[in-house]
Amino acid sequence: MKQKKELDWFDHPQNVKRLKIGFYIVLAVLVLPDFFLHKHTLFSSIEAWPGFYALFGFVACVIIILVSKLFGFVLKVREDYYDRE
Repeated sequence: MKQKKELDWFDHPQNVKRLKIGFYIVLAVLVLPDFFLHKHTLFSSIEAWPGFYALFGFVACVIIILVSKLFGFVLKVREDYYDRE
């Protein structure tokens, strides 16, 4: 006889929704001080924009993911590569 599997905390959609909302709040709170604090920048035209480093980090991560997918496509070998004689 199979035992009924106990549901995990992440199996409930309302908990996942709460977690997402919490993450969005944390992200907003982390970017908010950027609007009020003075920054000593080297390139004042771009670096002084509020949220610049958050945007820069996001774009850099997206580029890393896209380049890694491109590498995966270019370096891919056939599934039977080692079985061929």
